[in-house]
Amino acid sequence: MDIVSYILQGLLGLAFLGAGFGKVSGSKMHVEGFKKWGLPQWFRVFTGLVEIVGAAGLIVGYWEPSWAALAGLGLGVTMVVAMLVHVRIKDSMKETMPSILLAILSLVVFAIQAGDLADFPGF
Repeated sequence: MDIVSYILQGLLGLAFLGAGFGKVSGSKMHVEGFKKWGLPQWFRVFTGLVEIVGAAGLIVGYWEPSWAALAGLGLGVTMVVAMLVHVRIKDSMKETMPSILLAILSLVVFAIQAGDLADFPGF
């Protein structure tokens, strides 16, 4: 396993677990954010579940790299969509930057582990 991917998987796993559970549990920040963006609350819960599943995939990816590749791709796409939402409502760069950073880092994990994707699910 590449050390860069190893570190990124851990950091992203923690970040997406926290963000995902915050969305699913209905934290005030996430509820208000989805209202501001004009998105329904069921989509907040769905997004949170996607983030939790993606975080789990990054963690499983320590043993089965194909899972990290798929999780990196899925989370990267999720964060690109988040960036587009921020751009659509003309959020500031400060508000958009976390989505940009998470998209880049998730896609780096995907790029590093992409060769293992052909072995999915790897069991």
